[in-house]
Amino acid sequence: MARGGVNKVIVLRARDSLLARGENPSIDAVRIELGNTGSKTTIHRYLKEIESFEPRPQTSREQLSEELTALVGGLVDRLTEEGREATDLAQAEFDQQRAAFAEQLDAAQAQLAALQRQFDIQNSALAAQAEELQLCQTSLQTEITRNARLSQHSSDLELRVQEKDEQIRSLEEKHQHLREALEHYRNAVKEQREQEQRRHEGQVQQVQVELRQLQQTLMLKQDELTRLNRDNERLLSEARQQAKATATQADAMQRLSEENAHLNTAVARAEGARELLLEQVGVSSDEIKTLQGAVTQARQQVVDAERQLEQTREQVTAFQQTIKQSEEGEAHDQ
Repeated sequence: MARGGVNKVIVLRARDSLLARGENPSIDAVRIELGNTGSKTTIHRYLKEIESFEPRPQTSREQLSEELTALVGGLVDRLTEEGREATDLAQAEFDQQRAAFAEQLDAAQAQLAALQRQFDIQNSALAAQAEELQLCQTSLQTEITRNARLSQHSSDLELRVQEKDEQIRSLEEKHQHLREALEHYRNAVKEQREQEQRRHEGQVQQVQVELRQLQQTLMLKQDELTRLNRDNERLLSEARQQAKATATQADAMQRLSEENAHLNTAVARAEGARELLLEQVGVSSDEIKTLQGAVTQARQQVVDAERQLEQTREQVTAFQQTIKQSEEGEAHDQ
C-alpha cells in the first residue's frame, strides 16, 4: 500500500532496515523498501544528508588490522546503537508529532466536515428562503394585482351605485313633482269643478227662479186672458148694445194680444235659456269626464313611476347584494 509521502525520517528507517539485513542501501533498494513511492531525486537527497551526518569509512574491515577492526567495529556498533537510539527517539518524537498532526488533521477534517455540513444546511436554508422569498414576491404581486382588480371593480360598483342613487333621486324627484302636479291638478280640478258646480247651481237656480217667475206671470196672464175672454164673450154679447165699449174692448184685446205675444216670447226665451243651461250642464259633464280621464292618466303615471322606482330599488338591492357577496368571496379567498 502506498504511503502518504516521503521524508527524511522514513528514508532513514528504510536505510537502517536495509543495513540491518546486510543489504546495500541504494536508491532503488530504499525506494523498494518504501513501497515504490517517492521520487529517486528526493530519496537521493535524503540519503546524502544522512550519509553527511553518518560518514562511513571507504575501506573494508578486511584491510584493517584486527585490533583496529575490533576497535572500529566496537565504535561502529556503539555509534550504530547510539544512532539507533537517537533514531528511535527521533522516530518516537516523529510518531508522536505525526499522531498529534494526525489528530489535528482529523479534528480539522471533522471541523471541516461540520463546517461543510453547516454550509450545506445554510445553503439549503438560503435556497429555501430564496424560494420562499420568490414565492412571497409572486404571491405579493398576485395580491397587488388582485387588490388593484378588486379596487377597480369596487370603484366601478360604487360608480354604478352612485348612478343608481342618482337615478333613484331623479325618479324620486320626478315622482314628487308628479305627486305635486297631480295634487295641484286635483286641487285645480276640484276648485274648477266646485266653481263650475257653484256657477251651474247658481245659473240653474237663477233659471229656475226666472222660470217660476215666468210661470207665475204666465199663469197670471192666462188667468187674465181667461178673464178677458169671459169679459170679451160678455162684451160680445153686449156688442150690439155697447159699440163704444166694443171698440174699447178691441183695443184692450189688441193690447192683451201684444202682451200675450210678449209673454210667449219671454217663455220661448226662458225655454232657450233652459236649453242653454242644459247644454252647459252637458259641456260641464264632458269637462268633468275629461278631467276624470286626466286624473286617471295621472294616477296611472304615478303608479308607473312608483313601479319604476320599486324596480330601481330592487336593482340597487341586487347590486348591494352582489357587492356584499363579492366582498365575502374575497374574504373567503384570503
